Amino acid sequence: METQDKIKVLLVDDHQMVRLGLRSYLNMQEDITVVDEASDGHPGVLKALKLKPDVILMDLVMSEMDGITATQEILKANPAARVLILTSFIDDEKVFPALSAGAKGYILKTSQAAEIASAIRKIASGEDVLSAEVRARIDAQGHRPHELYDDLTAREMEVLRQVAEGLSNQDIADTLYVSIKTVKTHVSNILAKLRVDDRTQAAIYAMKHGLTAEN
Repeated sequence: METQDKIKVLLVDDHQMVRLGLRSYLNMQEDITVVDEASDGHPGVLKALKLKPDVILMDLVMSEMDGITATQEILKANPAARVLILTSFIDDEKVFPALSAGAKGYILKTSQAAEIASAIRKIASGEDVLSAEVRARIDAQGHRPHELYDDLTAREMEVLRQVAEGLSNQDIADTLYVSIKTVKTHVSNILAKLRVDDRTQAAIYAMKHGLTAEN
């Protein structure tokens, strides 16, 4: 497989031996290549924004900038980035903030190497990945991580549903009895809150999260 066709991974971890082990194993995979590594969150952010890897494998506890802050900074600048948390910590103070920050996956360092590679493939293909331990904790707490759509107002949610149905701004304005300028403002706010670039991506987000039909 050509290098350009492989899943490009950036490693961000403050332990050199962890990075060395991950790099060695992942580079043995036919479809994965480690493009670079960083020993702390701040250089990890800079490299993530410069290299735009398919997956950023992110540790949580680091000395200068922790993985949660790094994830927030990366996604603020590049909402399309896909961060997979790889950590030893399973407590609520780490799990829920990491997911709320926008991480697409959360797995433990006790995972088998093959499980880590599998998680990278899933994240790269657009899936979200949670280890069994994390999923069990979420279920036990009766808590789900904060989703981007939670920040939408009721009217913005209504507009998003109509965008997902393929309605134009004029159609939405006619349906809601508001001006087209008001609709454009709602759409602009929706794109910003969902961290997407256009209406098509917003519609895909709505369908992926089951927001197209009012419950």
